[in-house]
Amino acid sequence: MKKKGVSPVIATSLLVAMVIVIGLIIFLWFRSFVQEPILKFESNVELACKDVQFRATYSSGTISIINDGDVPIYQMNLRTLSGGDYQTEKLSNAEGWPKSGLNIGGTVSITKTVTGDKIILSPVLMGVTESGKTPYDCDEKTYGFEILL
Repeated sequence: MKKKGVSPVIATSLLVAMVIVIGLIIFLWFRSFVQEPILKFESNVELACKDVQFRATYSSGTISIINDGDVPIYQMNLRTLSGGDYQTEKLSNAEGWPKSGLNIGGTVSITKTVTGDKIILSPVLMGVTESGKTPYDCDEKTYGFEILL
């Protein structure tokens, strides 16, 4: 009777390799749930959203925004609500938005035809992570500015 099989050394090596691979897969999967912190002024960027203060008006196809706070606004999200539908776009793509963002005390006027019931403007801040600069959208419900049309 000739028995053929895997030697105990090879079997042990294969088991160790499988455990390492499975451990690596679990580590990478878990790492995707943990976000890298975005910092602004050496603290979490979400805390900087509280310090953002701006005013906005819409009249005759022109949106005017004034940065009254102590935090520069990198971009601005514009959400147009009409009935139950909404559309969101970045105002930084619009003609007239400053390339460096809206600095403290800065003012910008953007020509934009908006239709609907209301618009909501919410700030986007530029934060820093270990991998570089990252934009952060402040919560629209908490930090958004609503304009009725």
